[in-house]
Amino acid sequence: MSLALLHTESSLGWGGQEIRVLTEARGVARLGHAVLLAAPANSRIFAEAPRYGVEATALPIGRKGLAGLLALRALLARRRFDVVNTHSSTDSWLAAVAQASLGSAPPIVRTRHISAPVPANRASRWLYAKAARVVTTGERLRKQVIGETGIDPRRAISIPTGIDLAAFRPGDRLAARAEVGIAAAAPVVGIVATLRSWKGHRYLMQAIAAMRRPEVQLVVVGDGPQREALGKLAASLGIEAQVRFAGNQAEVAPWMRSFDVFCLPSYANEGVPQALMQAMACALPVVTTAVGSIDEIVAHGDTGIMVPAQNDMRLRVEIANLLDDAPRRAALGARARAEALARFGEELMVERMVEVFAAAAQPRG
Repeated sequence: MSLALLHTESSLGWGGQEIRVLTEARGVARLGHAVLLAAPANSRIFAEAPRYGVEATALPIGRKGLAGLLALRALLARRRFDVVNTHSSTDSWLAAVAQASLGSAPPIVRTRHISAPVPANRASRWLYAKAARVVTTGERLRKQVIGETGIDPRRAISIPTGIDLAAFRPGDRLAARAEVGIAAAAPVVGIVATLRSWKGHRYLMQAIAAMRRPEVQLVVVGDGPQREALGKLAASLGIEAQVRFAGNQAEVAPWMRSFDVFCLPSYANEGVPQALMQAMACALPVVTTAVGSIDEIVAHGDTGIMVPAQNDMRLRVEIANLLDDAPRRAALGARARAEALARFGEELMVERMVEVFAAAAQPRG
């Protein structure tokens, strides 16, 4: 059964959510299904779609408003889709209202990527009731959505994000450092994340400062609204010379391979972060927090190290211990890699999403 799918994404940002949308759309299209992405013309996801080989159309859906509603409604009226997969709050609202206003419209699959609470009101309950299926990126998120919206648990499913295991794999660390310009002998702690407050960069920088080890380098890959504030923080902590802000990188794997330790100290709004899975696939020891559904992929002491959220002192201790213990780093990384190979493949995510789309496309009883 060949499906015609429309993905909608109102986000103007760039991070794990947007990368999942494009990765999933690309994988589904490769299986022979027709896939179109609708996104604002000024969004990063719209600009990146050609690089992923995903057909995209520009719609003014970055905000809730009549222009976006009419544009989405017109698209649904003139082109046949079996399913609409929505990804952010704004485009989900616009798609639900457009669907309700049309005599015949495709069912909605609502993907919920983050653990931020769903507003506790009648309108939100209506929105989730309009979805033929709700997909979350982790089981804890699934239970949260069920509890907050009251939807039938049979209509909610957890499908973790998949990653390209051929791209994210262990490699020659010295060669990777030469490629990205990192000193061969430096102890390196790395983070790959959009520079948003809840990703916990501030706590990581405070932990690095508290070590009082000027040889330790912190490499920050990513960009975002906290860039200026984090630069000022590095200066105020006296670690400006130790911190490298690498910005957004089209190819993240060489940076991962150059790290000794990967750290993601998020304290809110997580599902299952792609960067964490990518680091594990690269056989890196990871230090992270039990936020969102992170503890569904990281087992403390086995495939990574868990610390309490917003606790820079525990971060300092665990990172320092790993930097001083190469055999432990290698053992954690090897087990993390095995976990990634068993569970994190992109193909599994795509296959499960196609099953959801096919089920949603069937008439609802």
